[in-house]
Amino acid sequence: MKSINLIFISLIILLTSCSNEKVINNPINTIEVVELLDRSDKIQLGSEWDFVQNFYQAKKLKIENDPKAYQDMLELSELFIKEARVTGEHGHYYPAALSLTENIISNASDKDVLFQALVIKAGVQLSLHEFNQALETGKNALAINNTSAQVYGVLVDAFVELGDYKKAVSMADKMISIKPDLRSYSRVSYLREIHGDEPGAEKALELAINAGFPGYEETAWAMLTLGELYIGQERYNEASQLFDQILAIRKDYPFAIAAKAQVEYLKGNLEASEMLLKEATDIIPEVGFYVQLAQIYKDTQRDSQFKNIMNDIFLMLEDDVVSGHNMNLEYANIYIDLMEDYDQAYTYAEIEWNKRPKNVDVNKLMSQILILQEKETEAEKYISMISIN
Repeated sequence: MKSINLIFISLIILLTSCSNEKVINNPINTIEVVELLDRSDKIQLGSEWDFVQNFYQAKKLKIENDPKAYQDMLELSELFIKEARVTGEHGHYYPAALSLTENIISNASDKDVLFQALVIKAGVQLSLHEFNQALETGKNALAINNTSAQVYGVLVDAFVELGDYKKAVSMADKMISIKPDLRSYSRVSYLREIHGDEPGAEKALELAINAGFPGYEETAWAMLTLGELYIGQERYNEASQLFDQILAIRKDYPFAIAAKAQVEYLKGNLEASEMLLKEATDIIPEVGFYVQLAQIYKDTQRDSQFKNIMNDIFLMLEDDVVSGHNMNLEYANIYIDLMEDYDQAYTYAEIEWNKRPKNVDVNKLMSQILILQEKETEAEKYISMISIN
């Protein structure tokens, strides 16, 4: 009897030790960090790419060794967001950033860490065009900390996209009072532009650029936005000169190259525009560049090339949708401008309108499609919504 008890006790100890070993090696406790994709040679930018790779490896190692390395997760998620914009690999990096922030939100207890995770998550949701979700996430962050400029920036963007322009202005006022920098001036500029104050928008963008660091991607983006404002005013030479300035400090910046292509297209120089767009698409797979190129193929009646590039565009859009990116407006505009399929355009635009019926741009699109369908009476409903209150 004694020997049976000893055997039983030994078995219990053995099973317990095996169980503990399983817990230690349980893959649930390990956070998988997605791969850092290679940048193309033209956007490695020397020391910047070296820094990115070293930063990524250091953060990856810390996170894989410590499932509570929340600060490292925050910093890596911010890197993924930057890489998404620099490389055009949205479908790879945005879900990765969301995964890290959601892990923090589910497990962390420190309020500052939670706040930062919520703000970053809301920023990704904005990039994915999920504006209602971004607003809710932003409000959750605001409940934790109402003294940070970051959270007001998120709320500005969400309210603008949802068509609540008064609240957007209020959030922008709070943001700039806390931190008058590139990000706050850029948002003030956009609000002035959609309210019809183009001189004020231009002045705010100049302040944003002056507040930024030369050569940084976000400074280049602000310069690009100013150039696009010039294009809207048909100041093509000034726009092109500004894009050249961007390329002088940030060589092979694909968005500046594509913007120069847009200028050439509007000036009627289709051959020059095509060359620039091919240069941009060789750097990153940005769907907008392909759409511009498709327009040139359509204009010049190159049916075979047009068909091939449209297949590429729809594959890229599908990839974005699979990774959680709302592409309703992109689909709608492609069906209007390139396919001239107004029924399909309406289907996508209506889905978006149901998500944010107060947004001026969405109402403009709905009215445009209905007029193209010769449904002027139905279009009046949406035309009446095209005003900034």
